[in-house]
Amino acid sequence: MNYWLVKSEPFKYSWEQFEKDGQTFWDGVRNYAARNNLRAMKKGDLVLWYHSNEGMEIVGIAKVVKEAYQDPTTDEDAWVVVDLKPHKKLKKAVGLAQIKSDKRLQQMDLVRLGRLSVQTVKENEWKIIMELSETKA
Repeated sequence: MNYWLVKSEPFKYSWEQFEKDGQTFWDGVRNYAARNNLRAMKKGDLVLWYHSNEGMEIVGIAKVVKEAYQDPTTDEDAWVVVDLKPHKKLKKAVGLAQIKSDKRLQQMDLVRLGRLSVQTVKENEWKIIMELSETKA
């Protein structure tokens, strides 16, 4: 299994809305590195849900339920989406400041590649986020 992180601005699409919807496709990605990460996602992979711009914290865990397919919001073949389903809300949100201050997470994509909207998460980073959030995935 692989681990990922996706960023969403809460005023556009919050974790709470995602839970209400029960499933969504992750669209609108127009960055090649982020697109490549979407293409690499496999059914069953777990995804950290990060509220960007406001909140700036990891708030939940989603699960990939359908692998990459053509983004229905564009005719351009280059862009794909994956389907995500809510898996679990974190017991305790993990803020960006907390992540940046944790020496164990200094190499995390969220710290190094702050603007990338779909990121990889290494297994040891995942475990640390679960520890900080007091959550069992």
